[in-house]
Amino acid sequence: MENKWRSILGGAGFYVTMAVCLLVVGVSGYFLLFDRKEPAQELPPQQAEAAAPAPELNEPEEPPVVETAAPDPVEVIVPPMPEEEIDDTPVVAEIPRQVVAPLDGEVLAAFSVDELVYNETLADWRTHDGVDISADPGTPVLAACAGTVDSVTDDPLMGTTVTISHPGGYQTTYANLQSAPPVEAGDAVSAGQTVGAVGDTAAAESAQGAHLHFSVTKDGDTVDPDEFLRR
Repeated sequence: MENKWRSILGGAGFYVTMAVCLLVVGVSGYFLLFDRKEPAQELPPQQAEAAAPAPELNEPEEPPVVETAAPDPVEVIVPPMPEEEIDDTPVVAEIPRQVVAPLDGEVLAAFSVDELVYNETLADWRTHDGVDISADPGTPVLAACAGTVDSVTDDPLMGTTVTISHPGGYQTTYANLQSAPPVEAGDAVSAGQTVGAVGDTAAAESAQGAHLHFSVTKDGDTVDPDEFLRR
């Protein structure tokens, strides 16, 4: 028996047994030591306050929305604008007026309505509403300005006479012409156009020989032919 224990204690088995026992004791001690919970440490007051969770702040409640009725629309009364009168009269461009002398020659009798002049044919004193211009029989007589022929007549005193209307209320008269002038009533004539020829058909001025009796009116009033020709 003693030899048997010696053989156990003295052999390798002994050491193995010892190692297993030590391992069991070590593992048991490890779990006993680390299974204990350490007591919680109290923090200082300042750290405790810092660590304490911040209190929840209550957000202010939004005021309730009160629905108000929309105001009634205000009717704006705009007074009517006064109607402007529109002048729909067509605008006609006025053609520049060209004036030419109806005849070049010696003045036998000047224009005179303020003073009486002696008439050799009738042997009396009377006014003279035009100007008498001497020229050879048949000399062309020209329209002094563009216009429309109003009439072609045989006047008992002034002989063959052509009357022309012009813009602006003017009217020119060409008397003591030869018979049958080349224009008739309603014809449009231009300045410088031939409207007759110098004759001796005026019974009231026959003593003066062949000449043109030229007179001008504006709106029915007699005007000086020289002023008309200078316009």
